[in-house]
Parts: sequence; C-alpha cells; structure tokens
Amino acid sequence: MKMSFHTLNCPGVLLGGVNKNKTQYRTRSNPSAAAQISSATKPTDESGKSLDSKRVLGSGMAIKRYQAPNSLLSQPNTVGIIGGVSVFSTLIFLEKLVRWSSKDGQECVPFVVCNDPGLSKELPVLTSFHSFTSRNSQIQFNHGPIVGNLQQKRVFLEQSGASCIVMPCHLSHAWYGEISKGCSLPFLHIGECVARELSKAKMKPLEAGSNVRIGVLATDATSVAAFYQEKLQTQGFEVVLPDQATMQHIVIPANEAWNRRDIEGARNLLRIAVQILLVRGVNTVVIASDEMQGLLPHDDPLLKKCIDPMDSLARSTIKWTKSIKKDQIE
Repeated sequence: MKMSFHTLNCPGVLLGGVNKNKTQYRTRSNPSAAAQISSATKPTDESGKSLDSKRVLGSGMAIKRYQAPNSLLSQPNTVGIIGGVSVFSTLIFLEKLVRWSSKDGQECVPFVVCNDPGLSKELPVLTSFHSFTSRNSQIQFNHGPIVGNLQQKRVFLEQSGASCIVMPCHLSHAWYGEISKGCSLPFLHIGECVARELSKAKMKPLEAGSNVRIGVLATDATSVAAFYQEKLQTQGFEVVLPDQATMQHIVIPANEAWNRRDIEGARNLLRIAVQILLVRGVNTVVIASDEMQGLLPHDDPLLKKCIDPMDSLARSTIKWTKSIKKDQIE
C-alpha cells in the first residue's frame, strides 16, 4: 500500500492519497505528532472491532460538484477536511478514513486537509472545566473569530478541488450553520450522520410505549449536545442528557482528569457517566467529546453501548465518495 502526503506553501494544508503498491511519506508536518497518533490508534473496522467487510451506513446527501479553474486535485470524489480544535481528533479521523476506505485492496479516497493548530488558542477555556456555566458563555463570546477562521478554510477547500466538505470536530459543529453558509458543495453534518445511522439500525424501545432513547455525553451541553439533540429528535428519538449533578461531579471531572493525563481516572468516570445514562433507559450513548474519544479500551463491554460520532462521519464520507465514483462510471 502506498500512502503519500504532500504539504503546500499554505500553512496547515495536507494532501493525501493511498494506493496498494508501496508506502511513501512526503510531508513537512511534525514527525513526533505522526508517531503519537500511530501509537494511539489501532487498525479497526467501522465498528472498532475488525477489518471485516460490513454494510456501510451514512448520509445520502445530494451531490453537487464544484471545480475551481486552478484546483489542486482533479479527482471527482476528493474530500475536503476542515481540521478541528484538536489536531489529534483530525488525525484519528484520517486514520479511520484511510484504513476503512482502502480495505480489501481498494484505493483510499483522495483528500485535502486544512488544519490550523493555532485555532485552539482562541479557545483557552477548553483546557479548564472549573466553571461549566462560564465555559459556555466564553465559547459563545469567542465564536465570531473562530467561525471566520473556519469559513476561510472551507472556501480554500472548495477552491482546491474538493467535492464535499467534512469537519471532524464536535465543537466546530456548534457553528455549522455559519461555517457552511454559502458553501457550493455538500457539507456533511456529523449529527445528521449519527442520527441517520441510528435510524437505519431499527432499534426497539427498552420500555413499552416510549420512543427509542439515545443518551448524549458532551462536555458542552449548551452548544455541542444541543445540535445532537436536534438531529436525533428529527429522526424521532428521545434524547437523554446528563443532569447538572452528573455534569459537575462526573463528566467535567473526567475531562479534568484527562487533561492531567490521569487516563485511568478519566476512564473510570466516563464509565460511571455512561452507566448513569443506561440506567435511565437509553439504548445507546453518543460520546460527543474529543477528550473522551478512544478513552474506553476496545475490550470494554460498555463500548458496545456507545457510539463514536467520528466513526459515523467516516462511514458517511466513504459512502459519499463511493456514490460519486459509481456516478462517474455510469
């Protein structure tokens, strides 16, 4: 398998593609970051278990092709990726996109990434969870410059030859409407990808006479959990969020432990938060937090009751690129 990465003169831009002959890397990105992500992720399939072929679920968005005259990539199924606040979340998403789309000897989907590591500096509150209320107010206060930053990246990707846009970041989706405004391409929404997959799963309510309940765990109940709640309710689900006591004494301390690199402490608190939602009758729990991503080990029984939205986004992206490729053949 050959994997090639190319950086451009524009800071924070990465082009990628994979074929099955040789492995090759050409990039000016930080090698230590690549080493860290390699050790943090494992080869898995879409469900996080194995590389066996499975039915792909995902978005059935309308297709609209935009090609700038001097675009960087000419493939009709090129994916444009807007990097999120956490560069490692972006890399983990790329790991899934590359592995899952190139399994069984297939070619990896072409992609172009635009990532700005300085974006996190505009949200210093992300590293502090001492006040849940003040954290939300600060995010709202700072969102103008952040949205402008992300809009510029979206426009760059449109002009680079991308055929669709994805944004592997929970927090950035809080401003999806503003970031996607005027976009000429399909722009996959992570909440819609999750809700559509769950709808196709045909789950049955745990309690007779009630709707299927879906729990959502997010460190920002006002912005992030809200858009997941909206998308899930649109599909007919009842959404269950942690109460204030759970947020203050379990969810937020879990993130504080993670920031201290107390992984075991964060993991145990996450398990408690998931179990509390399960006791409240939810069928599954959406882990809508970059900090909690990959926190539970692969052999943890609770993982079967959880959903990583980045998995849904990756599957939906791959399904979209396959639909474009099939369209071109026909």
